[in-house]
Amino acid sequence: MTRGTSRNSRTAAGKGVPFVASPVLATKLPAWRSRVVLFLIFAAFLTLAGRALWLQGMSTDFLQKQGASRYARTLELPATRGKITDRNGQVLASSIPVRAVWAIPDDVLQSPKDKLQALAKLLDMSERDLRRKLDSDRSFVYLKRQVELDTVDKILKLGIAGIDTRKEYKRYYPEGEVMAHVVGFTNVEDKGQEGMELAFQKTLVGVTGNRRVIKDRLGRIVEDIESVREPHDGKDLTLSIDSKIQYIAFSALKDAVELHKAKAGGIVVLDAKTGEVLALANLPTYNPNNRSVLTGAQLRNRVMTDTFEPGSTLKPFTIALALENKYITPGTMIQTAPGKLKIGTATIGDAHASGLLSVAQVIEKSSNVGTAKIALQMEPHEMWDMFTSVGFGQQPKVGFPGAVAGRVRPYKSWRPIEQATMSYGHGISVSLLQIAHAYMIFARDGEIIPVTFQRSTDQPIAQRVISEKTARATRGMLEMAAGPTGTAPQAQVPGYRVAGKTGTAYKIEKGQYVKKYVSSFVGFAPVSDPRIIVAVMIDEPSAGKHYGGQVAAPIFSTVTANALRSMNVAPDSSITNIIIPADAAVENM
Repeated sequence: MTRGTSRNSRTAAGKGVPFVASPVLATKLPAWRSRVVLFLIFAAFLTLAGRALWLQGMSTDFLQKQGASRYARTLELPATRGKITDRNGQVLASSIPVRAVWAIPDDVLQSPKDKLQALAKLLDMSERDLRRKLDSDRSFVYLKRQVELDTVDKILKLGIAGIDTRKEYKRYYPEGEVMAHVVGFTNVEDKGQEGMELAFQKTLVGVTGNRRVIKDRLGRIVEDIESVREPHDGKDLTLSIDSKIQYIAFSALKDAVELHKAKAGGIVVLDAKTGEVLALANLPTYNPNNRSVLTGAQLRNRVMTDTFEPGSTLKPFTIALALENKYITPGTMIQTAPGKLKIGTATIGDAHASGLLSVAQVIEKSSNVGTAKIALQMEPHEMWDMFTSVGFGQQPKVGFPGAVAGRVRPYKSWRPIEQATMSYGHGISVSLLQIAHAYMIFARDGEIIPVTFQRSTDQPIAQRVISEKTARATRGMLEMAAGPTGTAPQAQVPGYRVAGKTGTAYKIEKGQYVKKYVSSFVGFAPVSDPRIIVAVMIDEPSAGKHYGGQVAAPIFSTVTANALRSMNVAPDSSITNIIIPADAAVENM
C-alpha cells in the first residue's frame, strides 16, 4: 500500500459514516413522537413542582396536624370528685387515686406466656379472657379500670412491653350499706348513678383538665409540649344526714325486718324545726363498695319510690280538717255501734265495736266507722284540698332522683264509699317520705316546711295549713293513740312524751286486695316541743304479727329514744317505766 492510499483510508475512518447511511441503523419513527415524549416529561416535572408547591405552601397546616397526630397526644387530667359528708363533717363518700391499665395488643401478645399468665392473675381474670381482650385490631384497649395502686406496681414490674396505665379515681363509701340509699354510687367513669351522687352530679364532678405530650411508638411519654388546662376539683357536699341517727335507724329497721321475717322495710327521720332529713334507710340494701351482685330489690329506695295505702295514719288529717272547718269539736260524740257502717251497697267496719266515742277516742281507738261518719259530713273538695296541701299526689321537691307523687284521684269522681274509705287511708297512695312530711302540720302547730337533704342554716319558709288550735288538739289525740290505752302503747319512750298513729293496710296486686300487709307508724317527740318526726314502714311481715302497733311502733320507740338522746333533747316526761297492757288495742284495717 502506498503512503497516499493509507492517508485517504484514515481520513475516511476519521470522518466516520452517518447512521442514516446504513439501512440497518436508519430511523423509521416519525419526528412528532419524540416531541410528545419530551412534552410528557416536561409536564411531569411541572406536576411535581406544582404538587411540591401545594404541599409546602398551601397544605402546611394540614400536614403538620397529620404528623402531630402520630406522636402528639392530649392527655386528660382527671379532676377529683367532691367529697360528701354528713352534717357533722363525717366523710360519707370520697375519691381515692387508682389506675386504669391499658395495652397495645400487638406488643403485649409478643410477651412470654409466663408473663401473660402473671398479668392475668394480677388483673383477676383468666389468661383466656386476657387474650380475648388483646385479640383486637385496635391500637389501644383497656384491660381493667380502677386498679389499686399496689396492684399496678406489681403489673409494671413485670416489664411487659405495650402495658401502660392512666390516672383515675375510685369512689369509696366508708359507711357502706348503712348509708347506701342516701349517698348512692358512681360508675367506672365517675358519674353519679344513684342517690346524692346522681342528684348533685354537676356540683360534685368538677372540670377535667388536659395537657399535650409527645409519645413514642410504644406509647411512652418522652416530652411535655404544653399544659392546656388545669383540672378544677368538684365541690364538697354537706348533707343534712346525721351519721349517728342514721346508724340507729338502720340497726332498728334491720332487727325488725329479721324479727318479723318481712319482705322489706323503710324508715325516715325528719328534723321538725328545719325540715332536714336526719336519717333515711331501706332494706334490702347493698354495699356500694362492692356491687358485683347488685339486684333491683336492693337498689330501690323504698322511702322515696314505693307507694302504699297509708291506712289509719291518714285519719288525723280527716279529723283535723273537720275540726278546722268546725264540723266537730274534740268532744263531739260519734256513735260507732254496732261497729259497721253501710254506704250504698258496701259495708265498712271496725275490728272491735266500741260504741259511743268522742272524736279524740275515734283517733285513740282508730275507728274506721267513726272516721267515715265524720268524713261524710264534709264536701269531697275539702278533703282533696287538705290532702294536696300537705303534698299528697305531688312529687316531693327534694332534688332526690326517683321520688314519686303517689295517687289522689280528682274529687269530682269520688263516690260516697270512696270518700269514706279515703278518710281512713284506703284508695289513696303515698310514699313514706310524703306521710312523714305531712305530719309536720301536727308537730309545727299547723305549718308545713320543705324537706331538704342538704344541711340548712337558713330559717325555712313555712306555709300554714291548719290553725295552731286545730294542730294542738290533733296532737293531743295522737298522744292518746300512742299511749297505754291507744293502738300503739309500744311506741312510748321513757322520759319523753310521744304522739303518733299506727297504720295497717292490705296490699294491692293486679288491681285486687290480697292478704299481705304493710304495717306503719308515724309519730313525733317530744310532744311539748316536737323535735323529730319518725316514719316507719314494714312490708309483708310474716312471723305472726302484722298490725302497725305491734310491728312498726316498737321501731319508732327505739329510734326516737336513741335519737333524742343523741341530739341532747331534754326529757319532757317523768315516766321512766313503760308498761304495755296485755290487752293493748290494735288498729282497724
